[in-house]
Order: sequence, then C-alpha cells, then structure tokens
Amino acid sequence: MSTIRVLGEQLINQIAAGEVVERPAAVVKELVENSLDAGATAIEVELEAGGLNLIRVRDDGRGIARDELALALTRHATSKIHDLDDLERVTSFGFRGEALPSILSVSRFALTSRTVEGAHGWRVTASGVPDEVPPQPAAHPVGTTIEVRDLFFNTPARRKFMKADGTEFRHVDQILRRLALTRFDLRLKLGHNGRRSFELPRADNEGARAARIAQVCGDEFLANAVSLDEQRLGLRLWGWVALPSFARAQADLQFLYVNGRNVRDKLLGHALRRAYADVLHSQRHPAFVLFLELDPARVDVNVHPQKTEVRFRDASVIHDFLFGAVHQLLRRIRPEPGQHHRVEFETPAAAPAFEPTQAPIRYAPSAGTPSWPVRERLPEAREHSPWPLYREPSPVPDPVQADSDEAPLGRAIAQIRGVFVLAENRHGLVLVDAHAAHERVIYERFKRELAADGIASQRLLLPETIVVGEGEADELEAQAESLRRFGLLLDRSGPDTITVRAVPALLVKADLAALLRTLCGGFDAAESAEHFGEALDAQHRILADMACRAAIKANRRLSLPEMDALLRDMERTPNAGQCNHGRPTWVQIDADGLDRLFLRGR
Repeated sequence: MSTIRVLGEQLINQIAAGEVVERPAAVVKELVENSLDAGATAIEVELEAGGLNLIRVRDDGRGIARDELALALTRHATSKIHDLDDLERVTSFGFRGEALPSILSVSRFALTSRTVEGAHGWRVTASGVPDEVPPQPAAHPVGTTIEVRDLFFNTPARRKFMKADGTEFRHVDQILRRLALTRFDLRLKLGHNGRRSFELPRADNEGARAARIAQVCGDEFLANAVSLDEQRLGLRLWGWVALPSFARAQADLQFLYVNGRNVRDKLLGHALRRAYADVLHSQRHPAFVLFLELDPARVDVNVHPQKTEVRFRDASVIHDFLFGAVHQLLRRIRPEPGQHHRVEFETPAAAPAFEPTQAPIRYAPSAGTPSWPVRERLPEAREHSPWPLYREPSPVPDPVQADSDEAPLGRAIAQIRGVFVLAENRHGLVLVDAHAAHERVIYERFKRELAADGIASQRLLLPETIVVGEGEADELEAQAESLRRFGLLLDRSGPDTITVRAVPALLVKADLAALLRTLCGGFDAAESAEHFGEALDAQHRILADMACRAAIKANRRLSLPEMDALLRDMERTPNAGQCNHGRPTWVQIDADGLDRLFLRGR
C-alpha cells in the first residue's frame, strides 16, 4: 500500500465531478439551476451530440462581476450561504460551490458574464484546469453564458459509458421539462444540433400555467386532472392530480417539488401511494404535478450531492398532510351532469387558447380546508390491537335525487350483455360497468360500517364447514374476535377445519373458502407490515376482496328499479368514478358525440 498523501486540486475536482457530473443532463441541471438562483427570467440551452460535444446555457440573470469570475471557479466558493444559519434555511437550488469547478475539470470550459453595472462582459476559460490568463473583455448582454465543450475529454473511460446522442438528449429534455415547472414565469428554450426542440413562453396566469402543464405532461394529462390547493399547519400543497383512471404503467408522469426543488422522496412517495391505494391497482402508477411549500427551516436539502433527496424535521406531519389532502380530493370526486369525474365544489374557468386538438380543461379550485381522519398512531400497541386499526368518520351522504331524469347519471333504460347498464341523462348517454360500480359502492359501505360499529352480519341457516391448513386454522381461531367486526362469525371445529356461522348479508352466497384464504393473507400482510399505513392497506385489501365477491356478477339480469338504485348509490358514494383497481366505472357520451358517430349534420 502506498503512503498517505494530499491529493492534487485537479484530481479532487475530478472526483467531485463523479458525484456532480454523471452525464450531460447533470451539467445542464447544475447550470440552469445556477441561472435560476441568479434571478434569470429567460434561459436558452443549446446542445450538440446530446451535450457531449457542446452544452451552451445563456441566461438574463444578474451576472458575475469581473473580480468574482475566478472565484466562481474555485471549490467551495458560493454566494448562496454564509454561515450555519443559512445552511439550515436553504432557499436556493445550488449552494455547495462545487458545480462549476467540477464541470470545468472534465471539459473545455468558458464563462462569459456581465452585470447590470458593467459596460461590457468578461470571459474566462479553462481546459481541465483554470487558465492563468486574467478575465478578458467580451461583448455580452446582462447575464451569463457558459459553454461546456468536449465533456470528459480528459477522462476517456467516463466518456465510454455515455449512451447514444439521442439518449443523452432525452435525459436533458426530461431534466429541463421538470425544471420548467419550477418557475412558471421563466421563458425556456432548448435546441439540439441546430434545431429548436421546444420553447416554453412565460406563464403568468392560470390559463398559461395550464398550457405549460399540458406542454410538459401532455394534453391528456390535463384533460384527466383536477387541481388542488390545500393549506394548513404552515404547509401548502397545490398542483394537479390525475384521476385514477389515468393511471400509468410506469411512474413517468410524477412531478413533485418541495419549495420549488424537484425531489424523489420516499416519505412523500409513500404518502401519495397510500392516497391512491383505495382507487388504484397495485401495479399501476398515479400521475401528478404537485408543489409542497413550507418553511425552509423544516426541511433539510443538504443530504444528497445532487440535492434530489430531502429530510423533514417533522416527517409524520408532512406525510399525513400530503396523504390527507390528496386522499380527500379523490374522495370528493362525484358524478356530475355533463362532466365525467368532476369535483363537488368545482367552478369552471375559461380554458386557455390551445391548438384545435386540445381537450377541454377543467379547474377545481379549493373551497376551504375540508377535514380528514387523523390516523391514530399505534406503533407499539398495534400487534395487540384488534382491527380496525383506526376509525374513519362516515361521509355525509348526498340527498337522494327524487327526479332521476335530472340526476347526474340519469335514468336507467336497459342492460347490455348482462354487464353494462345503459342510462340517459340530459347530456346524452351514460354507460356503467355494473360489477365495477357495485363493487365500489359495497367497498365504501363496508369501510363505513367497519369504522363505526362493525359490519352487520347474517347467520347462515346451515353453517358451512371449510377445510383449511392447520396453520391457517390456528390463525383464524386467534383472530376470531377481530373478525366479528368484519361481520364474520366462525369457530374451529377440527385440527384443519373452520365452521362459518355468520357472514355479511351480501356474502351469503359467496365462495367462503376463497374468502378465508384472503383473510389469512391479509393477516400475514398486517403482521409483517413495517408501517401502520401498510397494515391499514392490508385491512382494506380484505374489504376490497369481500366487496368484489359480494358485487353484481356478469350476466345477472337487473330490473330497471335495481339499475336506478345502483345509479343513485354511485352518485353519493366516494370514489365512485372508478373501481377498487382504478378502472373507470362509467363513461358519458354527450349528444354531440352521438351525432358524430352517425355523421349527423355533416
């Protein structure tokens, strides 16, 4: 082993570059964030070969004074913090003072900048190490331009790990689109190999902000999203939340910002997954653009070199606030005349002028600060506590519509293939998946009953004895008292047999053997859960399975009164727009849509 020695400055910077400069997209992120910290309102990014040959970032920010240019290229030199108090209340993007020296250590680097007070700009250059030449005068408007050429020219092993130019460009494009949502007042341009990739104008009003969301996330996202703005406990959460029916196969439309900083945080991610747990299949991913604002002193952003992770001072409060705001928003979505998936307190606003193919945009401004259930914390006592794990207040039902012709889902007129209910409302045609809709209605009913006095049960005329494994029999016997709350009365009748004596009325004809297997799986998940929320999710999975087994089955012929009763139940049931797996329960085809199907008026 060699002797201990102090590393050279260039090698130190190159090691730091390994953390900061992963690929061209990381360079763009650091430079654009510096521009934002400098107060830029317009940023232009130009690339060649995906950024490997050239990255040029221009901004109209405050600029850097001549006497500070050399200092800006020195490690641990920054204008963004001065003492420990500043570090505990970071409001800027970058603050470590490592980005510029790390980038120049692996590139041919040039920085040109001019301040408002300067008569002209000044330029410094570097190729792996700063040049000894003092700053030179240069023609330049107020602001800064940084050029990064031949990235990793002096570390060829690193360059070999880069992907194709198109792949590297897509990473830059994604980074910039995420940053574009950080500042709506920012004008942002991206060019590649001499061609303009995109240009985002300033977004100074609600319509323009929605237009930017549509440009970054796609028109379909905005057409399937409702807006959110919730404030309490010194916290604010605002943005757009997509409906469960717009769930994705991958988590590619999840934009979460903390004080304007795009983060990937496990705590916040868990809160959002739980908020969607009741309405989304476990293998699907929700889509959202959400901004969390709080006192900078309550969040530590100095936990990751690339500043993509954060740590909260009061993590449980933040988690519950995020979960409660999104969960309650999803619960408030009800069928409403002429609009699929509208929010109860929604007030339409004028849609911005988009291209002709743009779908209509719907806004749902927050009305007050609705309350949500505060979860009782039982981290130590949970293993000794019977289910349910917490009590949730029952929602106040909407008044039953006396005139079904004016009801949101209208009046039932037929059933198709024993699966779909066909209804007519004043806007056109409504198609309802009877099983999916009934499953949601029963599931929410079971949740309310369980949170109150327990699910009502009905004794079987002939108790049913079911053969299970001996281990399963032991587990069901141990949980027998808790299962009474689920409307299930059973006892052990042999080493490997369980006798079921009462079940919820809707499950009298269900496959009870399969139900018992589901119950055992739920107990296993609850016992192995590391968090209270995971145990609660296991409980809800059991309720969802019970609801699925109790719901209307395919090819079950319904009378018109039965169909109308289902429609009315849907209108007053939370989350009625989708089943427990996130699939839509109904669709609306308006009169214009029907006319287009038959080319009427053409």
